Amino acid sequence: MLYNNTILQDIRLFFPYNSSIIHFLLCLNVILAKQHTEDYNNRKEFTKLISYIKGKIMIKKWWHDKVAYQIYPKSFLDTNGDGIGDLRGIISKLDYLKKLGIDIIWLSPIYKSPFVDQGYDISDYYKIAEEFGTMEEFDGLLAEAKKRDMYIVMDLVVNHCSSEHEYFKAALADPDGPYADYFYFVKGIDGKEPSNYRSYFGGKAWEPVPGSDKYYLHMFAKEQPDWNWENKEVRDKIYKMINWWLDKGLGGFRIDAIINIKKDTSFPSYEPDGDDGLVSCVKMVEETDGVGEFLEEMKHETFEKYDAFTVGEVFNMKEDELREFVGDDGHFSSMFDFSALELTYGEHGWYDSKPVDFKRWREVLFASQKEMEGIGFKANIIENHDEPRGASRYLPEYAQNEMGKKMLATTSILLRGIPFIYQGQEIGMTNCHRNDISEYDDISTKDQYQVAIDAGCTKEEALACCYENSRDNARTPMQWSADENGGFSAHAPWLAVNPNYKEINVSEQEGRADSVLSYYKELIKLRKSPEYEETFVYGNVEPVYEDTDTVFGFMRMGKENRQKILVAANYGKEAVSLPLPGTAKKLLLSNAGRRKLADADHITLESLETAVVLLKA
Repeated sequence: MLYNNTILQDIRLFFPYNSSIIHFLLCLNVILAKQHTEDYNNRKEFTKLISYIKGKIMIKKWWHDKVAYQIYPKSFLDTNGDGIGDLRGIISKLDYLKKLGIDIIWLSPIYKSPFVDQGYDISDYYKIAEEFGTMEEFDGLLAEAKKRDMYIVMDLVVNHCSSEHEYFKAALADPDGPYADYFYFVKGIDGKEPSNYRSYFGGKAWEPVPGSDKYYLHMFAKEQPDWNWENKEVRDKIYKMINWWLDKGLGGFRIDAIINIKKDTSFPSYEPDGDDGLVSCVKMVEETDGVGEFLEEMKHETFEKYDAFTVGEVFNMKEDELREFVGDDGHFSSMFDFSALELTYGEHGWYDSKPVDFKRWREVLFASQKEMEGIGFKANIIENHDEPRGASRYLPEYAQNEMGKKMLATTSILLRGIPFIYQGQEIGMTNCHRNDISEYDDISTKDQYQVAIDAGCTKEEALACCYENSRDNARTPMQWSADENGGFSAHAPWLAVNPNYKEINVSEQEGRADSVLSYYKELIKLRKSPEYEETFVYGNVEPVYEDTDTVFGFMRMGKENRQKILVAANYGKEAVSLPLPGTAKKLLLSNAGRRKLADADHITLESLETAVVLLKA
């Protein structure tokens, strides 16, 4: 067999792993086909095919079996008494997270920022915000995490920066100068904005440049100007910054709002989707192709050099696009599964948002699981810093108790994918009632409150919408104890603690074997147990009991070990009796304290009861 230089180059590009000889031969066969068959001339299609082959064989990566935990630093633990969480607070709780079973810690932004959007408006990517501490303390966090075999992941916010960034200030000072091209400075049309885009936070997405006939684009707040990714200088500076952090020993990044980096630079207007005459800026993003070129360049210049873990904040992916975004040859290691979160979105805003329908929720989660088979892993979430608390969103009122919270945890963490736990989720923290809009801090909450008022809602109705949907629900301080301010701070916190901290807190639950916290530890321990880890990590998901109205049931099917593990949860008010999809061998876990099953062929689940059952092969 003859090999030319192009073939050898392709082997280096598409076979960078220490895998089996079978895998090598499969890849080589495809590479040879590419050389001699015109059907494989398209590089993109060739990449897809290689990804498919790898998916079938599954190359194991260091992050596949990991459990991640998101920290919102401002609300985690305050050690200096200023009412704001800090890096020393995070360091002091590493042992707590280790005992929980956490491997990867994702930090929401800790960079220098004016905090217009809680740190997602970065003024200096190379500095730690003084509110959180120093670079020396961050280096200490990396070192202490490494001692515990834990990885630190930071938020990467590169669609936009802060209006306080030195480059943007230079652009404003000279709208026709070189720094103006670091952003989108565009001439208006007939004295008005270049197009009719509405920002994600409401209002016009174009802001006038003082002393000029130009406007700058901001898809989020006006204090968050968008970087011009079409400018190679901008991209190179971003890549340099990313590598600077990875050189420090960072495990990777959660990548914020990344699909927005590709714009249609003609900035066309569209038919308005609201009474304000504007259209959501996401319309322009959805109509634009080519983001993959930027993402692939970024991966090549940064992440893949360090074997870094990356998880993308990516919405609205089509099934045929998934291979481009995740997996061995994807732009990212993983991406968040937002399929369930999107179920509650209203047509016009929070005021017409919909309650979660159980059957539809079950359906979309299983569909998401199915589409990822042979591709890679999504990151499974119940809640995050941008969403209300999962226990308040996904559980009906009768289920918003410890049994229900354990049930919800089970059906999330034992699905295929990388579990992401948000701070406080492990103790069952809930949404927080506020009496007035002034008690909220979040910029999007204030916007949606006004949208509801303008739509004719009363103050009480608008506040009810905020209670159900506000991001501040997830941003209330962590509830460590029943002490003042929930043990978060000796000083009044930047955002008021949820009043239920006296009943729901870590200290109370650590001393109780039947607590939500104790159950999370058991659940994660089960997922990581040597006997079942292969099945829980790599096994497929096969839905069961889909013909029932209240049961969330699925099988985890081991590929190599042929294991079959049933996860069944009764979200209903009444008990259900079900035939087992096989013969029971062992009850692995129950949120009701059950130790064994009464019957090897049937199972009865009381209201809110969950069972994890090993079946005979």
